[in-house]
Amino acid sequence: MIDTAHWFLFSGNKLLVQDAAVPYYTADQPPVAIVHRHEIGQVGAAVCYAAAVVPDTIAPDGMQFASLRQLYGCLSDEQFWLAARAVQIVDWDRTHQFCGRCGTHTETGATEHVKICPACGQRNYPRLAPAVIVAVTDGDKLLLASNVRYRNQEMYSVLAGFVEPGETLEQTVKREIKEEAGIDVENIRYFGSQPWPFPHSLMVAFTADYAGGDLVLQEDELRAADWFTADNLPTTPTPPSIAYDLIQAFVQQHQ
Repeated sequence: MIDTAHWFLFSGNKLLVQDAAVPYYTADQPPVAIVHRHEIGQVGAAVCYAAAVVPDTIAPDGMQFASLRQLYGCLSDEQFWLAARAVQIVDWDRTHQFCGRCGTHTETGATEHVKICPACGQRNYPRLAPAVIVAVTDGDKLLLASNVRYRNQEMYSVLAGFVEPGETLEQTVKREIKEEAGIDVENIRYFGSQPWPFPHSLMVAFTADYAGGDLVLQEDELRAADWFTADNLPTTPTPPSIAYDLIQAFVQQHQ
């Protein structure tokens, strides 16, 4: 039987696609020359591999290299999340060729994703940056904000921020909401989580209740913020982001 595989191939952080799908070839014959190969999972009978292509590779006829942001909403959900895993593995492999402690060329672990220094024993695993994302409600109103980094200035979403060293996730929720919006929250409840490959985050979602204070925006982070009812929402994120799930959960609860 032919050993088939999906190949998640990257030039930099751009993925090789064909008709908004990941190429499907035999396991030993990717469509272009590659540098390293990493097994990242399986879809049905097909193994999935991630790899960087050799420098200056040109996409074959009928294919193109595209960023995951361009492919957001175009790939199937299954392929998008595999691509999210793949781009992080490839980036980790690319940026950990040498030991950060002593400079020795590293070796890749045989049974797990780890870079091992043969000289000093330093071990480096793929990086994850945990972040919280929070739906803050005050009765039948949801706090939404427009971030200064949004290209679409009409886009509003729930607030988010990265976890600082030494913090619990709940402490991060309180700090981020206070820093960015000037208000206090309580009754923090876990909602869900989602890997987010921009560039290597793990989004941990919560809901929380307004506990006091006036909206005072961190101007270098937020362009605008306000309270919205379920029947009067601005432009908000689309699937498959967990921000969409948080907002839809609020809408369903207040219809």
